[in-house]
Amino acid sequence: MKIKFFTLALLFCNIFTIAAQEFTPKVGYSSEPGYKTTFKKNKFKDNWFISAGVGAGILFGDQNDKASFKDRLNTNPHLAVGKWVNPYFGMRAYFSGGVLHGFEGNNAEFMQHNKFVAGHLDFMYDITNHLGTYNEKRVFRVIPWIGMGYAQRFKNQDISRTESPSLNTGILLAFRLCNRIDLNLEAQGYLLNEQFNRVDIGKLSDGIVQVSAGLTYKLGKTTFEVAESMDYALLNELNDQINQLRAQNEELSLRPEFCPECPQVSEPVQVKKQYGENLVHFRIGSSKIEKDQEANIYNAAKHIKEAGTAVKVKVTGYADKKTGTPGFNMQLSEKRAKAVGKMLTEKYDVPSGLITLDWSGSEEQPFEENNWNRIVIITISE
Repeated sequence: MKIKFFTLALLFCNIFTIAAQEFTPKVGYSSEPGYKTTFKKNKFKDNWFISAGVGAGILFGDQNDKASFKDRLNTNPHLAVGKWVNPYFGMRAYFSGGVLHGFEGNNAEFMQHNKFVAGHLDFMYDITNHLGTYNEKRVFRVIPWIGMGYAQRFKNQDISRTESPSLNTGILLAFRLCNRIDLNLEAQGYLLNEQFNRVDIGKLSDGIVQVSAGLTYKLGKTTFEVAESMDYALLNELNDQINQLRAQNEELSLRPEFCPECPQVSEPVQVKKQYGENLVHFRIGSSKIEKDQEANIYNAAKHIKEAGTAVKVKVTGYADKKTGTPGFNMQLSEKRAKAVGKMLTEKYDVPSGLITLDWSGSEEQPFEENNWNRIVIITISE
């Protein structure tokens, strides 16, 4: 019964700590489309960018269609700062300005030559990295976006200032020049209120259309890393074993609750107290103690303190045989044993004189299942 309980507990621990064999980190690329891939969360300082460029813009307002295309065309520089949250979703603050030409009169006889400034916050969607595989070295990417902002035309002589909220949308084509620099070609439109060009003849709204070219410089870390996935086939196998053990426990519950009385022993037999073993599981190739495993170390420390100095504690590290070389595994098992010993003494105040550290690498395998041998066993005895 004790063995079955121990095995059941071991299987439950492995559900949360087991990892896929021979996992190779994928940094800067993925083998599946972005929408099927889980990426590690980047730090706040990573994946920022700054863009600058210049373009041509046209104001779409009342009576402007009567003017020539050349007269309507204006030069508009821009500056943007943003961050990619993952390979296919990002945000930016975009600022542009310059000159806008508006027109008045039935035949656009009078030109308005006014300065303006505009800014908007955009949500960017890299359709290439989302629908296709993520690749930081991809030469060409298509990035549609949508945003909201504010635009203002400044006062000019006797004509008052005008302002308007804006609804913005566009598409950006990014061409990779090197690891940190992209060439951008972009087309975008602003939807503004009807009085923005200071002429109101009952149309629904005014607008601005811009086409621009510029460069983007990437700041900090430029890549994303694919998160390590679990070995779900192995998890399913462990679940099946757990269900089998549960069925056996149900069978044991049908047995009689009371056993026949045993004859009394004339002399009491002194039995040493059994403390058992505590297991600490590790991820593949790691000697870091996971949060969900600290409870096992805490329980071992509690038993040691209850028994006092009359107990001996042996901490033995292991590594699984199918991962790494024997030399690497010996070093890894040593690091695991020392990490557990250090937590016992420094965090839970277990006297170091009671603890003996040992490590066996992958030469000795306590369990037949390869993945279960990424462990440290804490043995407590009198």
